[in-house]
Amino acid sequence: MPAALAVLMAGLLAFHRAVPNSVGRVGSLLETFLPWLGLALVVLFGWALLRRSATALVALLLPAAAWTHHFGGLLLPGEESGPHDLVVVQHNVSDENTDPAGTARALADAGPDLIALQELVPPALAVYERTLAPHYPYHAVRGTVGLWSRHPLTGARLLDIRPRGITEPWSRGLRAAVHTPHGEVAAYVAHLPSVRVGTSGLASSLRDESAGLLGKALAAEPLKKVILLGDLNGTVDDRGLAPLTSRMNVARRGFAFSFPAALPVARIDQVMARSATVAHLRALPSTGSDHLPVAARVTLG
Repeated sequence: MPAALAVLMAGLLAFHRAVPNSVGRVGSLLETFLPWLGLALVVLFGWALLRRSATALVALLLPAAAWTHHFGGLLLPGEESGPHDLVVVQHNVSDENTDPAGTARALADAGPDLIALQELVPPALAVYERTLAPHYPYHAVRGTVGLWSRHPLTGARLLDIRPRGITEPWSRGLRAAVHTPHGEVAAYVAHLPSVRVGTSGLASSLRDESAGLLGKALAAEPLKKVILLGDLNGTVDDRGLAPLTSRMNVARRGFAFSFPAALPVARIDQVMARSATVAHLRALPSTGSDHLPVAARVTLG
């Protein structure tokens, strides 16, 4: 039995795209928690030892190799520096955050060049603007998302990523050009619709539609270098984000699980880049939000 389960686990890790998404989006649900199959590997290893099964122990080499191939690089330490680095922070600050000033100070303490925020609502928005202004003189807000920068911003505009199924006012995307010392970079900030896990599976159709709209906008972006920061309500393995991950580079180092803040099990807050490298991603300490902030070093060279 352990040997058979080991082979099954290896198949899920190596061929997770083959798991169908037609019913309950089971494939996306698996991909959301794919790294945690490593824990099942540990359990199977203990079971194989208890049974003294040499066959099972040999079979476990298959899922171990598949997991290491897929996720092992994320465990490696990131380089301390690289050419033309930008440090960026992404955070869904929560519209129920009772300490926006403390949250803003905590994000600024990480020393980023760019800070992207979601769920900005009055009167907390004014607090973020006031608290971040001394170190981030340039900012743009559209709807409930915003971008703060040490470097000048131009061309800030609303990004329409609202799915057809949402009829109420809904503004969760913006695009701006950041004039860095290393050239002009297009910065996108997005907050995709939430997903829900229920008895019928994963409800992600609105998120997937919004990701498709965002992917089309990224494909049409004329600037070569692009950074995407957002609460994308999905992991980079989730095929629902394929319109984005097929066009953008994702983090090479760091798991940085960001949600829920009390017990993070998945990274749904993402930093991606085009014609640039997300060299390392890490989670920052908890704020007053139900998400953890994530900080990334993006190499433009």
